[in-house]
Amino acid sequence: MSLAERLMDSSLMRRNNALRSFTVAAWLGWQIESNWADPFLFAIYSIARPVASVMILVVMYSVITNGALDQPIFAYVYLGNALYILVGQVITGVSWVVIDDREHYRVAKQLFTMPMNHALYLLGRGVARLLIGTISLIIVVGFGMIVYKIPISAATIDWPVFLASMALGITTLAALGLILGALTMMMARHFWVLGEAVAGALYLFCGAIFPLETLPAWLRVVGFAFPVTYWLEVTRRALLGPDAVGFPTLVWLSDKQLLLILVGSALLMVIGSMSFYRWAVYRAKDKGILDMETSY
Repeated sequence: MSLAERLMDSSLMRRNNALRSFTVAAWLGWQIESNWADPFLFAIYSIARPVASVMILVVMYSVITNGALDQPIFAYVYLGNALYILVGQVITGVSWVVIDDREHYRVAKQLFTMPMNHALYLLGRGVARLLIGTISLIIVVGFGMIVYKIPISAATIDWPVFLASMALGITTLAALGLILGALTMMMARHFWVLGEAVAGALYLFCGAIFPLETLPAWLRVVGFAFPVTYWLEVTRRALLGPDAVGFPTLVWLSDKQLLLILVGSALLMVIGSMSFYRWAVYRAKDKGILDMETSY
């Protein structure tokens, strides 16, 4: 019996339906995400894609600043772009599951009749995208440390703050992905790019590569309301150490205050996403579009 089979046959898995739903979904999601190519080709793709994407930013920054890649602010901008990889992967990974099951595999109806926690199933399926995003993040950060001398050292990283911010940030992103997945259930058309559209739009409002002060005053509100803004700030501080040079947007907040904001945001997002998900499932069933196939 394999390790996976022994794990699924354990008494804990047998007693806990929620944990079983999440674990099986995570395994299934990884099989789907990594099964489109042989392992060698998948490894090349996993390395080349994030490096190519970050090079676009480097070229743009170099042109704008006349090649000032040695300025301390470059490391701050570089890490903001790298960390944002997780934003797109997590919220899109969770919301895309609804489309995948309904349009591609056509098993939405069967899944909702199974004795499992469907919300945790969606979150579990999103774990595969989280793993891919984490690998991409590590590659991009490592590439930056080697090629552009990004000043990250294990000795200077504030590990408690970094680990806490990552846990809270991923929780918040997963909740946002669940909200988008719930919205997808109620949409009969134009849902294919919902996750990418939201991730792309919010990229402008979270201070990833430029300060919020550059936006009109009425648009800055979006950035201050978006939890990712605070997650990026505190995570970059933790990685770059006490001498980090960043944007002036949130300098008046300490690391502890930023973490408290993230705790509150995570709680609100989790509670709100679960409530909205239950309401969305009810509405989708009531309208008869829960398993509707558009054949787009």
